[in-house]
Amino acid sequence: MLHSLDLTPFVDELPLPQRARPVAPHTLRIAMREIHAKVHRDVPPTRMWSYGDTALAPLIEARSHQPLRVEWLNGLPQQHFLPIDHSLHGCGHDVPDVRAVVHLHGASVPTKDDGYPDGWFVPGKSYTCNYPLQQEAAALWYHDHAMGLNRLNIYAGLVGMMLVRDEQEDALHLPSGKYEVPLTLYDRNITAAGQLYYPTSGDPEHPWVPEFGGDAILINGKIRPYFEVEPRLYRFRLLNAANSSFFSLSLTHGQPFHQIGTDQGLLDAPAQLTHLHLAPAERADLLIDFSHAAGQNVHLLNGVVEVLQFRVAQKAGTATQPIRSLASALRPIQRMPESSATLTRTITLNEYLDKIGNSMLMLLNHKHWHEPVTEQPRLNSTEIWEFVNLTEDTHPMHLHLVRFQVLDRRVFDVYSYRNGKGTRYLGEALPMEPNDLGWKDTVQCPPGVITRIIVRFEGYTGKYLYHCHILEHEANDMMRPFEVIG
Repeated sequence: MLHSLDLTPFVDELPLPQRARPVAPHTLRIAMREIHAKVHRDVPPTRMWSYGDTALAPLIEARSHQPLRVEWLNGLPQQHFLPIDHSLHGCGHDVPDVRAVVHLHGASVPTKDDGYPDGWFVPGKSYTCNYPLQQEAAALWYHDHAMGLNRLNIYAGLVGMMLVRDEQEDALHLPSGKYEVPLTLYDRNITAAGQLYYPTSGDPEHPWVPEFGGDAILINGKIRPYFEVEPRLYRFRLLNAANSSFFSLSLTHGQPFHQIGTDQGLLDAPAQLTHLHLAPAERADLLIDFSHAAGQNVHLLNGVVEVLQFRVAQKAGTATQPIRSLASALRPIQRMPESSATLTRTITLNEYLDKIGNSMLMLLNHKHWHEPVTEQPRLNSTEIWEFVNLTEDTHPMHLHLVRFQVLDRRVFDVYSYRNGKGTRYLGEALPMEPNDLGWKDTVQCPPGVITRIIVRFEGYTGKYLYHCHILEHEANDMMRPFEVIG
């Protein structure tokens, strides 16, 4: 195996994504394909799958309330190069090994365009989705969602980002152009020959593993790259596209930065941070000011490991955008009162172990994906969903179609709950982090904690899904359908 910390750091420049180019007004055509790309100067080219010609998929830029049409083409090979677990639901020997379907994560779309897990299509086929984009400016992302297989398809590289703009965001005059930088983070294991390695359980009948943690952290497809910046304010659009890993991000010497947005768009005001804990599927909109570090190197750290080097120039360029001060107000966010909810749903997060303590199965409310729908919210109704985490993991729970607000998190007595003695809280609600106060589509649910969200089911009727965004959990079988009814 390759050990990424043995590689010379900061020798590759950070790649930036190409913009997706329309083939007709408001129409894109994006093809999945197998490519070979270098993850580091000193590593042979790595086989991977992509939505573009490089490891970094095209960046889709769109406008709020301007519908977008995307034809997704499956140009992948007929054989998969990662270890498939045919025992997983929807992943048997009776379906093709290579299949894909695209989910635009964070988009409010009709069910036929949402990338339902069993709506996959095979190499040589395509599927066209229409995205109404009747939503506020936000960083969305697109990724594979094929039933039982997306943990491998995403690991292979089927990940991309979309930035939705609107007039209210435009009016803030945030850093843009070359001063707005998308950063997609994920981790991988790579062999000495430079190839992706995905572990198995050792059981050929059930090779699924409950979680994945990689040796190398890649940013925009490179291991520990560098990025040249000017001594001024920059905007970074972060996406955690890892299978299972959470990232604990900070800057050199604990330098503060500001978070101005979460999954579903801008906060009401900037939140000053020194650390950011980002779960799989979460996004963060950050402002970093390099004006006090002219001529120096500043590093982005994950824990104690420097994963990205910012090389700050001595002075700003001559033809730059004006350097504006940070706005104190961004976008008004009206908190949804609990009294607006007509129903509270309780959803338990469950893990099943074998006799020696190995994880065998992950469920929601003790139910498998294929069992009948039990959550049927009415269109335009508001509900509270409380996630009761009975496991030892933090689960990033994602709901399709909707955005929501986090109400609170409270530690509870897991033993009492498991033994039918009801809910016994062990303290008051945990303090809310500033970056929990925005609109979300993915929420961190810590172990031994009941996490409550409030959500309005608006836009469309039909079948959607909610699931843990640790992809290994989702595959076996921590994913359930819900249906919005009229």
